[in-house]
Amino acid sequence: MVGFLQLVSDQYTTLPIVPTPGDCVGKTFIVTGANTGLGFQCAQHLVRLSAARVILGVRSISKGDAAKASIENSTNRRGVVEVWQLDLASFDSVKAFVQQVKGLERLDALICNASVALLRYSVTEGLETSITVNVVNTMLLAVMALPALKSSAKMTGEKGHLVIVGSVVAFDCEGLLEGVEGDVLEGLKENKMYDRYPTTKLLQFYAARKLASLNPAEETGVIINYVNPGLCFTELARNGDFGYQVMIFIMRSLLGRTAEVGSRTLLHAAFAGEETHGKYLSACDVKEQHVAPWAMGESGIQMQERVWMDLTKRLNTIEPGCV
Repeated sequence: MVGFLQLVSDQYTTLPIVPTPGDCVGKTFIVTGANTGLGFQCAQHLVRLSAARVILGVRSISKGDAAKASIENSTNRRGVVEVWQLDLASFDSVKAFVQQVKGLERLDALICNASVALLRYSVTEGLETSITVNVVNTMLLAVMALPALKSSAKMTGEKGHLVIVGSVVAFDCEGLLEGVEGDVLEGLKENKMYDRYPTTKLLQFYAARKLASLNPAEETGVIINYVNPGLCFTELARNGDFGYQVMIFIMRSLLGRTAEVGSRTLLHAAFAGEETHGKYLSACDVKEQHVAPWAMGESGIQMQERVWMDLTKRLNTIEPGCV
């Protein structure tokens, strides 16, 4: 009941647009999953707020081009938005994307927004598809782009940001990972019935926290945080069956934010101060008190270490030495 009341309270909180145009001038941002929903709205805000470059990381170039045209028309700013292909179902696509990132003069924030919510079981790159997209390739992108963020922060003297867009539903998975034997990622591939989206968001939470602890902001110049955008009207549930779609529609009708309002949480995370490093953000504020106690307790820390060990083993297999 307490968790539900917290959810309702957050959903009805009036969210500010945190950055001002002056905060964005001369800066370069990457937003993944930016052709629709939260990512699109976030990118549009950044362009409107006078960012120098906003890179849309998208699977479909044609959809990315359409998003670019829409942003340019609504903001009347051209020559700012770029469309780069990024397919988080492909290890090679992520590595190719990072090669482009390495060519940037500066990178001020990477907003890892792209995710999938799948009901049907499938395997991609040797793992269950949700794990590949939401966890392995999202974190592969994060760790491989982190040096560019660090280098930019050192050059500019301004803090960079690595934002992992998660969800409060991560904390609906108490005890699920503990029941997986051996390698966590492999074990979830064998379990065809697990609640995929919430579980991947819990894995993201653990990975982001561990990555932040290994890269203190005061040393690296990069703030890493995990943000819950809340329940929003987006296309995330498009892969669900009819019953799932109806349930989500009812929930959104009662509590949902627009994608534009939800995107303000991403903006907040991408400009937040050092006090947010390694923290859980929601409703444009640090909300560590909303993290499930079991996820932060002794068993949660142990699981975080286990997840990180299995994840980094996988990442270093994909790209040796990336972690």
